[in-house]
Amino acid sequence: MATTSDREISVSRRTSVGARRNPATERAVLDAARALMADKGYAGFSIDEVARRAGAGKPTIYRWWPTKADLIVAVYSEEKAAAIVPPDTGSLARDLVDYTEALWRFWRETPSGRAFRGLVAEAQASEAALEALRDKFLPARTRELKGLFARAAARGEIAAADADLLLVLYIGFNWYWLLTGNVVFDREATARVANILVRGASARP
Repeated sequence: MATTSDREISVSRRTSVGARRNPATERAVLDAARALMADKGYAGFSIDEVARRAGAGKPTIYRWWPTKADLIVAVYSEEKAAAIVPPDTGSLARDLVDYTEALWRFWRETPSGRAFRGLVAEAQASEAALEALRDKFLPARTRELKGLFARAAARGEIAAADADLLLVLYIGFNWYWLLTGNVVFDREATARVANILVRGASARP
């Protein structure tokens, strides 16, 4: 027989609404995930603990975010969208410098930003993490960056055919410093890298 305490827990426990997401439950899960990352980092992150903190059922969380990596990507994407506005200075080199400064600050100062290095590292050994990073994270999170390169191509700064490759090179530059734990921003050094990318792409035989 259920006790009064059991019934109170049942009533207070957040639930989903059929196949639709309950906004209150979704918010509770994302907030709990963010707080857990702040407390314990990527290594201490677990769906079990998120469910406990959010007062949500694990089946609900797994239905919406099938893996730990999916939930981390969701929190990261929400925090990053709120923290970073893609620049539009009229110069690709200046845009990249300003964007890099904002991105590295985000990686240093936010829970999901600090946890992101763990996700990138785990993706090298976990197929689920790799799929979340490659198929879900990158297409959505590089859309704004593609806009920087597309505008530069429209201005004639770079060849349109080079835009996708330059994007890969730029991401590689950032992730190199992230994975080596050195995202202390240096404007002068970053400006040199940005100018090398732009000059190299605009060079013609």
